[in-house]
Amino acid sequence: MIIRLDHIGIAVQNVNDALKFFEGALGMKLDHVALEEGGRTEVAFLPVGGTEVELVEPKDTDSGLAKFLAKRGEGIHHICFEVDDIDAALARLKEHGAQLIDETPRVNASGMQYAFIHPKSAHGVLIELYQKAKA
Repeated sequence: MIIRLDHIGIAVQNVNDALKFFEGALGMKLDHVALEEGGRTEVAFLPVGGTEVELVEPKDTDSGLAKFLAKRGEGIHHICFEVDDIDAALARLKEHGAQLIDETPRVNASGMQYAFIHPKSAHGVLIELYQKAKA
């Protein structure tokens, strides 16, 4: 079950350049910047309400994000929903014939599980599902 909208990922060529707009012009507050996916992306986290905007810069020229930027340019890359049970969510999606990028969840350094649904199954939107690490 979807709990909430966790974040909106925005693909950018350069996190620092993008921060000039999001912090300066929009007045958003940067929480932190981190290397994610084993150093393949640099992400700036900007909380707003109960969600976040994530500015995502590729650090690997062969990554899907780098290819996205080369083909489409900067802009909304994905939306992410927090789920209470990612395995059940993926099973439900499979039952409904959804095309999944990740058949099984990936796990990041903090123990969070996440998986992506192909945009072909989600009306052109790349969707990420994530489940918090269990305590």
